[in-house]
Amino acid sequence: MGAGWVGLLIAVVGVAGTLGAALLTQNRADRTKRMELRAAAEQRREERDHALELLRVERADERQRESLERRRACYISLNTAARQYLTAMTSHLHALRRGEDSDASLENLEAARLSFRDCYAEAQMIAPDAVSRASGAAKSRLNAAYGTLREYGAAPADHAEELAGLEGEFHREVWPYVGEMKRAMRADLGVDD
Repeated sequence: MGAGWVGLLIAVVGVAGTLGAALLTQNRADRTKRMELRAAAEQRREERDHALELLRVERADERQRESLERRRACYISLNTAARQYLTAMTSHLHALRRGEDSDASLENLEAARLSFRDCYAEAQMIAPDAVSRASGAAKSRLNAAYGTLREYGAAPADHAEELAGLEGEFHREVWPYVGEMKRAMRADLGVDD
């Protein structure tokens, strides 16, 4: 082989090396760009997933706050209605015992009873089991006391002795259940005693 062929071979190897280096560099650049794009896409996906998770948590917190507020309003109404119901029974009892015209007190009693019934119906839909049990027990005692009062109130002269002891019975038999209902509602709301 002559010097011309050696020079040509060196020139061919040099050109092939230069072209090969350019192709190798381009290949590496393409691979690096693909890796960067993949990493950027992965980061965007992670950010999107994180944003969705934050949104889900915020919505859950909002639902929990709304539920708490709805229960709080319901519990305030139910507690107030139960106390007014019992107070109206006591007022009607006093009117019967004094021999006064009891129509006005009976009308107030009926309004209080209906108000309690409506509040209790709402509580049945949103209150947890512990509050439902306590409010159900209070409702049973209130309605039993109401039935007794209506029975004795139909003929107050015939039941004067029973009417005299009925207020004490309200305090022994009904108020503790109304108090237990209030404690269950406060516990559900997270109110410490």
